[in-house]
Amino acid sequence: MSILVTGATGFVGSHVARLLTARGEHIRVLARPHSRRDNLADLDARLVEVVCGDLTDPASLRTAVQSCTALYHVAADYRLWAKDPQDLYRANVEGTRHLLQAAMESGIERVVYTSTVGALGIPKDGSPGTEETPVREADMIGHYKRSKFLAEQEARRFAEQGLPIVIVNPSTPVGENDIKPTPTGQIIVDFLNRRLPAYVDTGLNLIDVRDVAAGILLAGERGRPGEKYILGNANLTLREILEMLAGITGLSAPRMKMPYAAAWLAVGLENVIAERVLHRAPAHPFEGVKMAHHKMFFDASKAVRELGLPQSPVREALERAVAWFGDHGYVKMARRSRMATA
Repeated sequence: MSILVTGATGFVGSHVARLLTARGEHIRVLARPHSRRDNLADLDARLVEVVCGDLTDPASLRTAVQSCTALYHVAADYRLWAKDPQDLYRANVEGTRHLLQAAMESGIERVVYTSTVGALGIPKDGSPGTEETPVREADMIGHYKRSKFLAEQEARRFAEQGLPIVIVNPSTPVGENDIKPTPTGQIIVDFLNRRLPAYVDTGLNLIDVRDVAAGILLAGERGRPGEKYILGNANLTLREILEMLAGITGLSAPRMKMPYAAAWLAVGLENVIAERVLHRAPAHPFEGVKMAHHKMFFDASKAVRELGLPQSPVREALERAVAWFGDHGYVKMARRSRMATA
């Protein structure tokens, strides 16, 4: 019998796969035919079965769940810009629906669906959001968040039908193996390459990606079916994050705070040029700056209390992220030399 992990070739999913194989568990990895397999390279090949499939291919999902006792659904189309936004809904909403339907029909014993704090509400008074903060689809900024909100509704519907599913809402994971990278990983890469001349007044909840992976497994072991749990740790402003990166690398943090309106105009212009003139994806999607208008602060105490979610120092996770990006060609050589001598 196997445990099915979707998204294991990606950032968070690879850490889930790593924890499971470290325990001696046999896992089945759903991967698209042309997906990068870098994040699977150091896993015990005797414990890993790769099956080709795609969230947009229901037949491949039915095949993938066969003879599996558990499902950790971590995969998602995580883009803040897409030429065809419907791609996000096909993968994140329809794909989740088809996968959970296949899991229910196959009799899988436990399911953990990985959502995001982006699908949760943010209190208007600036206090951290919780699992119970009111939220509506109309509150979602952009297609990625909206698709994940709708996918979470699918998961809740299956829970009501009896599927033993637990929902987790990771905040902002940081650490190694961020191969694409994620939008937050891109902030780190831009900082290392000195492409951040200024910052905006926003904030994020950071958590070590290893703690997120541990939280996902703990949700499968201790989570209450039908419940959701925020997997987060430290609420930090962007300025605090950049200053932490400065302390790690010896590089200077940007000191100029850019007004939100100026950032809105600058990124909007960049997006227009990228899409309409250069016909390519913008380096800084407009949805990102729209999200930055609110501090994404959250309270993970429920997961700490009920699951035992680890709360490792986020600085250590940032240190590993910096080292990994430097070692894997994301940082210009001249910048790496400066970091090494700092």
